[in-house]
Amino acid sequence: MTVTAKSPEGRFSRPGPRALRGPGGLSLRVEPRAVAAGVLLLVAALAMAVVLIGTGDFQIAPADVVQTLLGNGTPANDFIVNDLRLPRALVALLVGAALGMSGAVFQSVSRNPLGSPDMLGFGYGSVVGALVVITVFKGDATEVALGAVVGGLLVGVVIYLLAYQKGIHGYRLVLVGIGASAVLVAVIQFLLTKAQDTEAARGIVWMTGSLAGRDWAQVWPLAVACAVLFPLVLGQGRALRMMEMGDDAAYAAGVRVERTRMLLMLAAILLTTAAAAAAGPISFVALAAPQLARRLTRSPGSNLVSAALMGSVLLLVSDWASQRAFGADQLPVGVVTGLVGGVYLLWLLVTERKAGRI
Repeated sequence: MTVTAKSPEGRFSRPGPRALRGPGGLSLRVEPRAVAAGVLLLVAALAMAVVLIGTGDFQIAPADVVQTLLGNGTPANDFIVNDLRLPRALVALLVGAALGMSGAVFQSVSRNPLGSPDMLGFGYGSVVGALVVITVFKGDATEVALGAVVGGLLVGVVIYLLAYQKGIHGYRLVLVGIGASAVLVAVIQFLLTKAQDTEAARGIVWMTGSLAGRDWAQVWPLAVACAVLFPLVLGQGRALRMMEMGDDAAYAAGVRVERTRMLLMLAAILLTTAAAAAAGPISFVALAAPQLARRLTRSPGSNLVSAALMGSVLLLVSDWASQRAFGADQLPVGVVTGLVGGVYLLWLLVTERKAGRI
């Protein structure tokens, strides 16, 4: 609810944050604009999911999609919606949310708008892990997904250890991540060069990132990971806001900085690797979603929920655009996010340079 208050001069001031107090001294800080933005993004994500489900060679009107989801559709619509297209839409929702929240965590921890899994090498770690399974062990889809998770975790541990020096400094983490990315790109090229044609082609297809052919086998593991990790990250939201003001301020506020930072980074890495395991490496969503969410809410802090919802909206819109522009499944969604994200990255670099921050 938006409340306005009169200033001493008699003019109405803009609504600001409100503190809601509950039993036991529990206090909740509410930003009216952030709440409104979150609701808007949630509605947009659900609406785009319905539109995406109706998109394909056999078009289904949004109203018919909703009726089918409620159990009132025709047998043909029920098969197309619930068995073929609903899993794809759910994977898009969850992957986008996981990437958006992980990007918000990394940007807050590093205190740098470029601090995302794309730039820090964690996504490349998942790619290397998956390619090793594809090109060396010739594993199946489940083993490739497991390789992506293990590769991302191992690279995350290595980057953390290399960047650690009496704590983690934001720019040191970014620089180490960029260096690790360069090394991992070379490893990726080596694996593709030495692989047989069949495995190399399979690896390249996986590397583009795609939602095509996703079914319930990808939905349930990703849903479990999000159900466990989202509350863990949100529970550290206050500590994350304190850490954005600097380690000294966070220590003064009673935050166990290194323990909290390690926990948050581990959760963000797991979200990134879980998303890669389900859909391959989807680029730039983790970079753009937190920044766009912050501009929409105009609220300080990490905006974790808004960033997650923005990530879902971006991925759903990108997948819908890839199908509408090029036909169903002819252009992987990772190509679309890469094109849009590259333009956004250039704009962000120019903006940060003009502001004197880089």
